Amino acid sequence: MKTLKFIDMTLRQAAPSFGKVLSFKEKLEIARSLDRLRADTIELAPISGSKADTLANRTIASMVQTRISAAVNIADGSVEETWESVKTAKKPKLNIIAPVSTVQMEYMCHKKAPAMLELITEQVKKARFLSEYVEFTAEDATRAESEFLYKALNTAIEAGANKITVCDTAGIMLADEFGVFISDIVKNVPGLADIEFYVEISDSMGMALACAAAAVREGAAGVKCLAIEDGYPTMEALAHFVQVKGAELGVETNLRVTELHRVVGQLKKILIPEEENSRFANVGIEDLANVCLDGNDEIGEVIRVVHQLGYDLSEADNAKVYEAFKRVADKKQFVGTRELDAIVASSAMQVPSTYRIKNYVINSGNVITATANILLEKDGEEVRGVGTGDGPIDAAFAAIEIIVGHHYELDDFQIQTVTEGRDAMGSALVKLRANGRVYSGNGISTDIIGASIRAYLSALNKIVYEDAE
Repeated sequence: MKTLKFIDMTLRQAAPSFGKVLSFKEKLEIARSLDRLRADTIELAPISGSKADTLANRTIASMVQTRISAAVNIADGSVEETWESVKTAKKPKLNIIAPVSTVQMEYMCHKKAPAMLELITEQVKKARFLSEYVEFTAEDATRAESEFLYKALNTAIEAGANKITVCDTAGIMLADEFGVFISDIVKNVPGLADIEFYVEISDSMGMALACAAAAVREGAAGVKCLAIEDGYPTMEALAHFVQVKGAELGVETNLRVTELHRVVGQLKKILIPEEENSRFANVGIEDLANVCLDGNDEIGEVIRVVHQLGYDLSEADNAKVYEAFKRVADKKQFVGTRELDAIVASSAMQVPSTYRIKNYVINSGNVITATANILLEKDGEEVRGVGTGDGPIDAAFAAIEIIVGHHYELDDFQIQTVTEGRDAMGSALVKLRANGRVYSGNGISTDIIGASIRAYLSALNKIVYEDAE
């Protein structure tokens, strides 16, 4: 089983089709989010020579653990200046981007084929002198003359490139055509056997994901993607592809799939201008975080908000939720979405407990990796799982996933206090997404880790019960 690399281009593309100009703060937040997801590479845009671009690159390079790839346009980019902006990264890489189709070479670089090969050699060697890792990206590769494309890739490899990307910039190929295209490259560029081979595919015809699948079948080690829908395959779509077809194709991913949906939702708020948000928002509610209901709201309005939160409940559960809502509303002036989430978790879809917690041991600290050893009971038998994570709760959820043998997408996770004082009770809410539906669970304990584990199991039991029906 090989690991399929997810190379994220969000910062390199900067959401151009939405006309979004990212601020310094927004760039840092996007980088942090992608780092938390454990994307294999975060690509940065070519620097324009401004101090702001250089500062942003340096800051991002110093704060993330993920590999940083800095793009250099071969026609006008500065290899040295770009390297200075990212050389402090834990895993820096330079990406030399060059056109290889006849039209684009003459338009962008004013060069014929022989001169273009000389320029590729010069720039890749310069980058390899500075950086241990150098990628060569062949833009517009699907419209290049085949023999020249093979020469360009071989030239880049001979000059020191240890990662190669070919682009269907125009998105003009069907999946079977792209599969043959990749197969021919592998046959005619022998140096690819010793380096990583990526693809970058425009989704102009809606065929990018299918083409990516064909490329993976032919040996591609990585696929370029975006966090949001913006002309290329999305990270979520690729992750789903690996979940469904990965075993058949012999590929897996290091991506934190359970965090993906939540993080992408956060990135959409950054990347998409407010006037465009309606393309992704639920109809009828402009900002779910600020929705307030009161005792005068009828069941239809309450259930509409419940549905907007992602729940698809039966009529019986809708009635239970509304009954519980009325009890809370009688005691409070308003009921917000956080309270409504908790109401759904505690009153809807109550099922027998397939999994029960027996005990757990958590080890965590600022100088060690958090680990969780969890013992559950299932149908009278004890089952144990050991997991690691970025913190004690992340490790606990990983341990449960090992026991269950399945990754569930973590749609939301909330913690809040129920009582006050040093011995305060904590309430945790976990929302898991499975089979296109959201399942929520609630847990209460003086130990917030214990509350989180109970909440996860509560949601998990609902999924297991429904799958068994």
